[in-house]
Amino acid sequence: MDSLIVAAAQALASGDALGAMKRVALRDDAPALALRGIAMAQLGDFDRAKTLLKSAARAFGPREAVARARCIVAEAEIALVSRDLGWPERALETARSILDKHGDRINATHACNLQIRRLLLVGHLDEAERLLAKLDPSALPPAARASHELAVAGIAIRRLRTEPARAALARAAAAALKADIPALTVEVRDAALALYAPAARLIALGTERLLPLGEVEALLSSGALVVDACRNVVRSGTEIVSLTSRPVLFALARVLAEAAPADAPRAVLLYRAFRARHADESHRARLRVEIGRLRAVLEPFADIVATPRGFTLTTHGKRDIVVLAPPIEAEHAFLLALLADGESWSSSALAIALATSPRTVQRALDTLAAGGRVQSIGNGRARRWMMPPVVGFPTTLLLPGPLPSD
Repeated sequence: MDSLIVAAAQALASGDALGAMKRVALRDDAPALALRGIAMAQLGDFDRAKTLLKSAARAFGPREAVARARCIVAEAEIALVSRDLGWPERALETARSILDKHGDRINATHACNLQIRRLLLVGHLDEAERLLAKLDPSALPPAARASHELAVAGIAIRRLRTEPARAALARAAAAALKADIPALTVEVRDAALALYAPAARLIALGTERLLPLGEVEALLSSGALVVDACRNVVRSGTEIVSLTSRPVLFALARVLAEAAPADAPRAVLLYRAFRARHADESHRARLRVEIGRLRAVLEPFADIVATPRGFTLTTHGKRDIVVLAPPIEAEHAFLLALLADGESWSSSALAIALATSPRTVQRALDTLAAGGRVQSIGNGRARRWMMPPVVGFPTTLLLPGPLPSD
């Protein structure tokens, strides 16, 4: 390999995309096309980067399977960053196998790390953990090690294990510092903010307050009876009762927990569970039936007692009763949570991440756009959705014209 290709590759490894482009910008051989594609990706021009990488993969000869596999891995990373979750997973798995077979352990591990990060985006934690257990990060260079530790931290955060997450982020920060790539350092720093950002809202005794991740973890291990509106479960210590498929029962449990230790009026229960504004005898009969079902479900650690005006939730023993709710409860809140990462998403990628139909997502996006809460860029299949950017300085303040002469 010639010296310009080597120099460009070294520049890319250190995060100097412009330095790499200076060396190969005018070349159209396969290695140069691949390096230009990676450089354009680092500069944020993903469309041009994908075109260059596809051209490079075609330009490599049939005996250059490893080079083609590296191009596929680079394409997969661009798809991940641009939230193109419809990109074929099998192509990445095939490329990883080729790299592993030919002894390119570093790029094979990087490909596996990309698979893990995609699984995290779509919420498949069990599968991500299984892949992570197969990786040996000891031989990774600093930049790849930082990316690996970010994946470890991502799983720990989603599992509500704050200490392992904090340790992984510390290792990622050390690796990013050693790699000396500013963009990677910023990525690690932004990931660490998740440990201190509001993760849930605690509702108890008529008051509300926001909780960071560490306090949520402490609450769930405290033994209190927690009606978890983030996952639609009721838990006390290690005992968990899922009400995900029984929304009426969960709505009743939440109202009872919000009112505890007082009783919840029947009118409030009827409205919150059945949207009944004017209750008649049929509504009251249905309420008694559903309360009976909820009483049977919660029997291991709580009881529901009838009072003259409603029902009271009581625990077995002196345990607190609290509600754990999302930080923001609004229509299409889960959609807004995905868009809060600052990236631009396609509607199909959002549908994959939320495990729902694209049409449902599109209707939700149209509703949010009408309210000014999201905005779209591009048209057709290139259309992407994102949060509205923060308004910056007017251009006239940044680029003033000549001052008027006297």
